[in-house]
Amino acid sequence: MEFRQETYLALMRNMVLGRAYDEEMIEYFRRTPAGMWHSGIGHEAVGAGVGTFLEKEDKLAVTHRGLTEAFSKGLPGKEFLAARMGKKNDYLKAREEWGILPQGGTIGSCFPIALGAGIALKNMTAARVVLCLFGDGAAQRGTLHECMNMASVWKLPIVWVCENNLYSITTRVTNAVAPENIADFAHSYNMPGVVVDGQDVIAVSTAVREAVERARQDEGPNLIECKTYRFREHGEGDIPTPYRTREEVIKWKERDPIELFREELTSQEIATAEQLQALEQEVAEEVEHALQWVGHQPEAESTLSLESYSYVQ
Repeated sequence: MEFRQETYLALMRNMVLGRAYDEEMIEYFRRTPAGMWHSGIGHEAVGAGVGTFLEKEDKLAVTHRGLTEAFSKGLPGKEFLAARMGKKNDYLKAREEWGILPQGGTIGSCFPIALGAGIALKNMTAARVVLCLFGDGAAQRGTLHECMNMASVWKLPIVWVCENNLYSITTRVTNAVAPENIADFAHSYNMPGVVVDGQDVIAVSTAVREAVERARQDEGPNLIECKTYRFREHGEGDIPTPYRTREEVIKWKERDPIELFREELTSQEIATAEQLQALEQEVAEEVEHALQWVGHQPEAESTLSLESYSYVQ
């Protein structure tokens, strides 16, 4: 699939944007340990590869690490920050406007929601699709298999995307999932299933765009497994436990998706170091402006209100 310079830069910008907001939330959690924050640092290639080229009317179901996906699709960062920081806001309205589907409080609740959205879009004239993201832990839920089966039988326009970061909290995927690849589930439900390098934003984007086009052509669902890694603990505040070695974490950090893509863009002369530096400065200014805007917003009526508690999950 052919990419133009603006395509490459859009992918880079969305990865940088997702990480910038994620880092801000990590710092916010340190200052105000309210609730839980699940960092997606290390997953940015998946998020940008999934969300960047979706149309506004397409639907997206994200995980509790789904910042980059949602921002790549267009969700305003300032609305997200306001909701997470307990300010009065229109976050739920913004989510709906940008096609970010609601989600229940249990892992795997996204599957029947995405299925329902797929049924609705199947009956529409316009060729819209649903992208449903989930982790390797959620892949163990029976609802995934029920929904994949129904989606295939009814040829629904759904792309299932597994962000396999190797660990369901502290349980390694090889100790919980029988097949070598979660993408192998697809063969049981008569749909294409592919494995891609989740640290390579071009590989992710190419696979997603091909699957989306197939779904738009009424050819049914697809399953994409992105092999990725979370650089931080499962949740901020978690006490590190020896379920993974220091050497393993260091090895994966050497495959930081943003740094890998930076090297690719500069080595292939797609963008200069100065262009990328300017892009990062632009993102930093956007985040700073969002923080300033949030600082001037009134507090939500109740810190337990749905709007103030909601966040991308």
